[in-house]
Amino acid sequence: MLIMNEKIKASEILLTGVNGESLGVVSRDEALAMARKLKVDLVCTSLFSSPPPCKLVSSGAAKQEAAKGKQDARKKDQGPKLKEIRLTANTEEHDYETKQRQAEKLLAAGNAVQLVVKIQGKEGPKAKELLERLVKDLATVGKKETGLQLSGKQAAVRVNPL
Repeated sequence: MLIMNEKIKASEILLTGVNGESLGVVSRDEALAMARKLKVDLVCTSLFSSPPPCKLVSSGAAKQEAAKGKQDARKKDQGPKLKEIRLTANTEEHDYETKQRQAEKLLAAGNAVQLVVKIQGKEGPKAKELLERLVKDLATVGKKETGLQLSGKQAAVRVNPL
């Protein structure tokens, strides 16, 4: 919640200028007059001290800052996204390294990664081996959340960021 301009009820406020310079304790009316003269907003930064600290902020910037704060909070609430990386049991060395780098990037960005190996025929043990190697190589940026799950046509493991 942003308290600006006329909504500030305190009779005296601790004022900070547009460039961060301290202007000391001034009356609310004096601060509002100064804000109007400079064509800026007077924004209260905290209600928990007396006199409340307020600053002069260019019009619109305060609202943008508050919206950005809300957006960041919402992003944090969502938690890590799950990204899937698919391989085959017969993945070549170069492709393996590419997938490993991709997984490292995703984990470093704070996303969880689901590693899936498609299985055909008797590739089960090979797929399991590939996933174990990949989990071991990703140990610096993530730790596995689930054990290796082998089911019919695929083997999968989930790795969470550290």
